[in-house]
Amino acid sequence: MTKGGETPVPLLTPYTLGKFHLSHRIVLAPLTRTRSYNFVPQPHGAVYYSQRATKDAFLIGEASGVSTTAQGYPHTPGIWTREQVEAWKPIVNGVHEKGAIFFCQLWHAGRVSKYEFQPEGKPPISCTDKRLRKDISNDPAAADKYPPPRRLNTHEIPIIVNDFKIAARNAMEAGFDGVEIHAGNGYLLDQFLKDKVNDRDDKYGGNLENRCRFPLEVVKAVADEIGADRVGVRLSPFADYNDCEDTDPQGLGIYMAESLNQLGILYCHMIEPRMVTQFNKSDTTKWSLMPIRKVFKGTFIVAGGYDRTEGNRAIESGAADLVAYGRLFLANPDLPKRFELNVDEYNHPDPTTFYSHDPVLGYTDYPFLQNTPCTSV
Repeated sequence: MTKGGETPVPLLTPYTLGKFHLSHRIVLAPLTRTRSYNFVPQPHGAVYYSQRATKDAFLIGEASGVSTTAQGYPHTPGIWTREQVEAWKPIVNGVHEKGAIFFCQLWHAGRVSKYEFQPEGKPPISCTDKRLRKDISNDPAAADKYPPPRRLNTHEIPIIVNDFKIAARNAMEAGFDGVEIHAGNGYLLDQFLKDKVNDRDDKYGGNLENRCRFPLEVVKAVADEIGADRVGVRLSPFADYNDCEDTDPQGLGIYMAESLNQLGILYCHMIEPRMVTQFNKSDTTKWSLMPIRKVFKGTFIVAGGYDRTEGNRAIESGAADLVAYGRLFLANPDLPKRFELNVDEYNHPDPTTFYSHDPVLGYTDYPFLQNTPCTSV
């Protein structure tokens, strides 16, 4: 990454992620793109992901539903059917042909869903029967779009755990190198974690240990199925995305980090406290990820509006091992090359096309530097 005695760029230094040897520390964050028609991944996904793949890079795929009840948005991919597994294979192969490592993010939307996405039009499931007051857009008026969820019975929770386990097995069959369990952003696992949503009085509600029980059962089941060295977890204890807040986010984050240590998973992927909404960050926050970083023994990945300078600072200071980039990587498929050259030229992401269903526009048409695809960094 460096030439003739130049000072190494922290983001571009190698890193060993368990059994995977990375050539740099820039991670493609999991990004919902809604181009998987009828919940089945499409061939244009192979173009999108391979564009952003470089040798020995680490990519995390978009949130993929683990069951028929998991979906919350139109045209998001799944990993619970044979058709979906087969459709993922050429996409994963495209990434592997570029020499990159590819993880599948396993996801259940929980109450962030609508009747139209649920089997037989039934209510979405959650830890509670309380409906959303605001969704990921942070617009209170959006609450009218979401129906009241159905509170899961205690005996049903092992079924959902098994759904994650089977989805992880399917991901490995599709060729993924591992999975990331989505336990953040106000979706099902996060709904159980947060005390302002979880109002249960059984062993999955109440105190911190009980609220963390179901997400940790999911992690353990997945780790037992495919190996803890192929499992990561994404958390957002400080966020109030999708009306999902906790009164002690620091305590929640530390407890989860300690518990994940016991399970020996590969990495913990944390969203920065400064990300007050999905797309906007605050200049000031009383919270820091450092107490959680110090507790967790595996690889620590941070995400949350980083640029090149901030990412380098996070690596150099020891605040993180890897930095995940979302919108910047979405708009700049050759982001590692641009960071290497320290260019002033970056494509600006177009929010109006983030969740469109066009197979090209705002998806695979962001230009490379000088219109030359990036083949290595």
